[in-house]
Amino acid sequence: MIVDLKQLRYFRTVAEEKQVTKAAKKLHMAQPPLSQQIKLMEEELNLKLFDRQGRKLELTKAGEILFEKAARLLTEFDETLIEVREISEGMRGKMHIGSTKSCFSYLSAALNLFKTQHPNITYQLREGDTYFLEECIKNREIELAIVRMPMHSDEFNVLKLPSEPYVLVAPESWNISSYDDAVEFEDLRDVPLMLLHRISGRGQFELIVDEFRDHGIEPNVTCECPDATMLLSLVASGVGATIVPESTLKAFALHHTKSYQLTGANIKAESAVIWQKERYLTKASQRLIKTLEDQFCYV
Repeated sequence: MIVDLKQLRYFRTVAEEKQVTKAAKKLHMAQPPLSQQIKLMEEELNLKLFDRQGRKLELTKAGEILFEKAARLLTEFDETLIEVREISEGMRGKMHIGSTKSCFSYLSAALNLFKTQHPNITYQLREGDTYFLEECIKNREIELAIVRMPMHSDEFNVLKLPSEPYVLVAPESWNISSYDDAVEFEDLRDVPLMLLHRISGRGQFELIVDEFRDHGIEPNVTCECPDATMLLSLVASGVGATIVPESTLKAFALHHTKSYQLTGANIKAESAVIWQKERYLTKASQRLIKTLEDQFCYV
């Protein structure tokens, strides 16, 4: 007997669920046949794949290696099937894509055009900060994402989108500037600021704090959060002010807030479309990237 792809899927499901009973339920099959398949694999390979720890099954060292290698084999096989189907059926199916909330205006504009050109495509959207979406791509949960720079990995292809200014968003009732649509950094010395902050790594938070310090001001940061909508909601409630990329304001309906240009700012918000190098992209994802490029990456 030779270990086949179906057995590898069984093995990985058991390893993920750590119980044959749960794995069998997830695979929509009875427990005894699943246990038999795992036993046959161990006999064929002449090694033990699992150790029983109470009610749970833990991978042996050999099992851990097979678990990792099997993931790559199954992913490559699944992607090959997608590629073959696309050749015969054309573009259809579900796209798995992601976006940070501060970049969502780019995605919504592109999808609005894309859906009219490719009506047979459906979407599964994932939201999070740049670090989270990078991990989603690495784990094959999504194919591509629109993220805020900077990034911390060279594993991705990068299509840079246009840079844009940061703007201050404050409660409408606040009087923080003598100008109608602009604010000096000096005016923000004591203003309570709520800033976007990634789960991990250096990002917009550090860029903005460093910009304040370059103007000789230590910012009064009262809240850090990775979610732009939560911050904007707090601004509307009068809790504090925030600084976000200008295009972020286009994606959400804002009430009781006012935005200001930051006079003398030397930083720009940078965003990009990213996807993993040396990985097959569905034709739909390739076409969406082209749509984003044609719509936004003009000279």
